[in-house]
Amino acid sequence: MKAEDVKVFGVVGAGQMGHGIAQVAAMSGLKVILNDIKMELAQRGYDNIAKILSRNVDKGKMTVEEKEAVLSKIELSSDLKDMASADYVVEAATENEQIKFQIFRDLDEICPEHTILATNTSSIPIGRIAAQTKRPDRVIGMHFMNPVPVMKLVEVIRALTTSDETFQVTWDLALKFGKTPAEASDYPGFIANRILMPMINEAIYCLYEGVGTREAIDTVMKLGMNHPMGPLALADLIGLDTCLAIMETLYEGFKDPKYRPCPLLRRYVEAGWLGRKTGKGFYEYE
Repeated sequence: MKAEDVKVFGVVGAGQMGHGIAQVAAMSGLKVILNDIKMELAQRGYDNIAKILSRNVDKGKMTVEEKEAVLSKIELSSDLKDMASADYVVEAATENEQIKFQIFRDLDEICPEHTILATNTSSIPIGRIAAQTKRPDRVIGMHFMNPVPVMKLVEVIRALTTSDETFQVTWDLALKFGKTPAEASDYPGFIANRILMPMINEAIYCLYEGVGTREAIDTVMKLGMNHPMGPLALADLIGLDTCLAIMETLYEGFKDPKYRPCPLLRRYVEAGWLGRKTGKGFYEYE
């Protein structure tokens, strides 16, 4: 199989990452099946895509006709069995190992033999996910960055079992979507989050230990290191529950104390202060 043989592209999970992936796939001309556990969640993802495209129309980046053409390529689903018609599926569900394992076991039963199953996991080793299926050669990591329509990077992570064909199709699809792929080896966190998350975790430790205020910490990293966003604001954007899940995966995977999640991060997650999506994290949001 080659990238041009992929006609139907499935996305499991219509949240922030999932609907972004669905958008770039539809904009590349593919038919997209956007799935979530409830139709209202899939519809919410679709509505978010429509809002983003409408803003692009207002800015003169696309026409109304182009917007409608993209939206017409997206089919909504609340039944995983709809992925039976997909040539390539990306899972973008919650960063929870057992949830992902079950999705891959189900997809393995539902999808045709040729279908490639990819995961957008931020940190869980691809080999562990591939081992849940009878097609480990056709399982791969395709890790998009947030927000998906804007960020150019896609990490492509192959397990030991991933075939060269699966890798090449994934690489070429990333290019088709207008992204820049980078290959990462299959270790917890890959490249992006193995570097990024300990930095965010250390920023939280600085707040926890009183080294600086949230504003001071973020200002130092923005103005001193030329980061577009401070690490605490970035953690709120990512979701503090996701940050904690990734740090726990790193800590479990490497057994190295440098990956121990900051107790303040855990307290915030336990309090339900998850960042932008709940209206409160290190900062407050409307």
